[in-house]
Amino acid sequence: MDFDALLLSRLQFAFTIAFHIIFPSFTIGLASYLAVLEGLWLATKNEAFKTLYLFWIKIFALSFGMGVVSGVVMSYQFGTNWSVFTEVASPVIGPLLAFEVLTAFFLEASFLGVMLFGWKKVGPGLHFTATTLVAIGTIISAFWIISANSWMQAPDGFTQLADGTLRATNFWDVVFTDTFPERLAHMLLAAFLTTALVVGGASAWRLLKNRADPESNIALRMAIGMFAVVAPLQLVVGDLSGKEVLEVQPAKLAAIEAFWETRTDQAFHIAAWPDRAAEKNHWEISIPKVGSWIVAGRSDAEIKGLKSFAPEDRPPVAIVFWAFRVMVGLGIAMILLGAWGAWLIWKGGGPEKHPLFLKASILMAPTGFVAVISGWIVAEVGRQPWVVYGVLRTRDAVSPVGAGEVSASLLAFMVVYAIVFSVGALYILRLIAEGPKPVPEHDTQPPLKPRPPGYALGAAPDAPEETGR
Repeated sequence: MDFDALLLSRLQFAFTIAFHIIFPSFTIGLASYLAVLEGLWLATKNEAFKTLYLFWIKIFALSFGMGVVSGVVMSYQFGTNWSVFTEVASPVIGPLLAFEVLTAFFLEASFLGVMLFGWKKVGPGLHFTATTLVAIGTIISAFWIISANSWMQAPDGFTQLADGTLRATNFWDVVFTDTFPERLAHMLLAAFLTTALVVGGASAWRLLKNRADPESNIALRMAIGMFAVVAPLQLVVGDLSGKEVLEVQPAKLAAIEAFWETRTDQAFHIAAWPDRAAEKNHWEISIPKVGSWIVAGRSDAEIKGLKSFAPEDRPPVAIVFWAFRVMVGLGIAMILLGAWGAWLIWKGGGPEKHPLFLKASILMAPTGFVAVISGWIVAEVGRQPWVVYGVLRTRDAVSPVGAGEVSASLLAFMVVYAIVFSVGALYILRLIAEGPKPVPEHDTQPPLKPRPPGYALGAAPDAPEETGR
């Protein structure tokens, strides 16, 4: 394998995005979870919800910080490793990334301080509002990032000038491309599932040690509810997204399913060993004649095989094929875990009384991250050899730099990431292992006392009168 600047730049981007996506996929769901916890505490006055909030907000703060740091590196690479792409496509997707900063990041930054440090300084209404706005900000951020990426997957609403640069002709067509709705829903549901799996695993860990832990019992049941509802919904959304890929990126779809020949009775390959050079699968475990029905919703639908595309237009088949199956396999496992947990709750005994379920929940805790990374591999590797599908090839988008410079920066990133993010991840795991603990009342905000006359939203109750005025 020739490690030229193009391959090294692709490896560097893959390395950094694999680290980065771990944190947004967690904090998007965790921010919403925190808003739900605080809302339930205010509505029910159940102190267990406050304890859970004060515990998970520490995890959120660390994850959010590491996500911001790794996100800066992603932006840095656009200018250093992919300057041609930046020059050609920035007039179209630049505004989308700018709107992400102006709407989402500013919203998060404005209220994150209140959320993290205002517990004893502002009233309950304002604090809950801050938590909710941070959660909304994470979703808005996902909106713009997925919009930009979806445009790269199925570009629309633009024209190409004589010098090769692109210009937007219809802003709404740029934002809302054909694949955008399904991909946004797919990403948000993946984030909620990722958070639920971590919360469920952490709670199960505590319950194995103390079955009567009230906070962990509540958190585990909330996580099971998310598994049971969102995991099956994610399967439906994923199927809709796959059918959209069939229309706009048929080569990617053929790689996902390892279809080589164009036919109407495609088999569904449960497992196979695709060979790009030989243009065939060396072995297959398949269900005959149902591939067309699964992919297109009709058994008589003609599905193009990879041989219908020029060899230079085909994505790496084996990587895409297996990444997709890892994602789907883990999704099915999540559905089964949710059904198992819901059945245990319905029986009345409770999941905390079943060590096997608790151990399964612990084992499943990191699978959301694996599924998200696998999904991004399918999306990004499956788009190859294009960086803007059908418009700009990846080999033409790379910066005019040498392999030495890229390899040096890649090595530096690997060393720094190994140190910084390993320490951060280990500290988060340590906090999770300690579990939620009730906080003494004098150490927290006392917003649920009777409100005195003239109490205003956002004013700290029982605030001492200022002197010297």
